[in-house]
Amino acid sequence: MRPIRLGVNIDHVATLRNARGGAHPDPLAAARLALAAGADGITAHLREDRRHIRDEDMRRLKTEIAAPLNMEMAATEEMVAIACMLRPHAACLVPERREEVTTEGGLDVAGQVEVLAPRVAALKAAGIRVSLFIDPDPRQLQAARVVGAPVVELHTGAYAEGRPGELARLQAAAAMTAALGLECHAGHGLTFENVGPVATLPQVMELNIGHFLVAEAIFSGLSHVVREMRVRMAAART
Repeated sequence: MRPIRLGVNIDHVATLRNARGGAHPDPLAAARLALAAGADGITAHLREDRRHIRDEDMRRLKTEIAAPLNMEMAATEEMVAIACMLRPHAACLVPERREEVTTEGGLDVAGQVEVLAPRVAALKAAGIRVSLFIDPDPRQLQAARVVGAPVVELHTGAYAEGRPGELARLQAAAAMTAALGLECHAGHGLTFENVGPVATLPQVMELNIGHFLVAEAIFSGLSHVVREMRVRMAAART
């Protein structure tokens, strides 16, 4: 079975910095630590209200780290323009509401095909790998293929909350993703305790994990928690 990649989301390092202002803690320093500890890439969400990651953070991440940068973003004209200028390795289109604390669900691709298709095309034309953050729903998976996205990231939030039947939904969605010829990623709410069953799914090529790792880093250090997550992912995979 192929190894599974780990993308570390550093948004909440920026949240902590912004709580007081200034430059510390530095998201770029966190990205370097995560990569040195075994992360395969860095994820950062440039929200429309800039509540954590800022434009300058994205510029520094793109120019000062060599590893793949995954830019989470709303599917707006503004964000597409920024991504096409920065040219990160990847862009993950997510739903976004100003009043939400965190991303609350998957993107409704099926209901926005006409809007999303040209924006996916523009990102792909800029050489950016496009993924869509969606619920493990067959209708959304079919729509992801229609709009031309090569990758989907399955929203694992309901599974992480312990809702009955959600692991089976993820298993079915991962299998369908591969059958459609799309690359399968997953993320949201994953921890040391619940990552194993998701990492076991053979179709899942990448996990993106952020809040848990940054929160645990307060007690154990970022390098330690990234290494531990890698160990648990690898153990589940093998």
